[in-house]
Amino acid sequence: MKLGILSRNSKLYSTRRLVEAADQRGHEVRVVDPLRCYMNITAHNPQIHYKGDILDQFNAVIPRIGASITFYGTAVLRQFEMMNVYPLNESVGISRSRDKLRSLQLLSRRGIGLPVTGFAHSPDDIDDLLATVGGAPCVIKLLEGTQGLGVVLAETKQAAESVIQAFMGLKQHILVQEYIKEAKGSDIRCFVIGDKVVAAMKRQAKEGEFRSNLHRGGSATLCRITPEERATAVRAAKVMGLNVCGVDLLRSNHGAVVMEVNSSPGLEGIENASGKDVAGMIIDFIEKNAKPNRTKTKGRG
Repeated sequence: MKLGILSRNSKLYSTRRLVEAADQRGHEVRVVDPLRCYMNITAHNPQIHYKGDILDQFNAVIPRIGASITFYGTAVLRQFEMMNVYPLNESVGISRSRDKLRSLQLLSRRGIGLPVTGFAHSPDDIDDLLATVGGAPCVIKLLEGTQGLGVVLAETKQAAESVIQAFMGLKQHILVQEYIKEAKGSDIRCFVIGDKVVAAMKRQAKEGEFRSNLHRGGSATLCRITPEERATAVRAAKVMGLNVCGVDLLRSNHGAVVMEVNSSPGLEGIENASGKDVAGMIIDFIEKNAKPNRTKTKGRG
């Protein structure tokens, strides 16, 4: 097969591992920077051009689209979908997962466990908003934040009010969530491929930090998950419409709750913690599923 990887940097660990895994299985693979793609949007012959070439040879594409380029990256992916190229993850699923509010609303509608979450526009509603999530301490998140950026733990009601007012004053949309104290600064990353959790790791925040992201200095270890946690992760992936994703869970007193669904999960942490060839499993999934006209949305949505 001819595979395309949509990635801005061919030297990143995840991109390199996907190239290696595809090469080992005898596939042709090309790394394409989505920001250098330009599109001919026409009714009968949609095309994608890249550095003077027409990209019409791929059987499947693997989107590794960073949060900062979601809008343009998903537009490129939609164009591939219109050309009947199989996407590992569809543009609609990526867009859903990147919108924190939309993703929580979709998960909530399907009855998937979540931290109690509030969303408001007016500073006049801050008191009631904080009461809705159980008061302080609470977690305040920018809707556009990634890798732990734009996430604040407010220990007191006064601190929470100050942070919320500051973000609102900057015209930023925020979520306010209950603080799951019993998680003790750790979460579980479940790596889902298809309808299975293929690997899981526990991420622990460094001393004095509550964010467990590896980019924030957190550590990762192999983790055994419960059947409930496994089922929750798979259901969350299906609600988002993602074939491959990282589902981040917290262990709360009322069961597993989903914190986030990541449509471009990194491979380094999960492969090092689990010792598994996750990149190879992704290529295996593509081999079994990459056929023309298998895209559900065909670029719609």
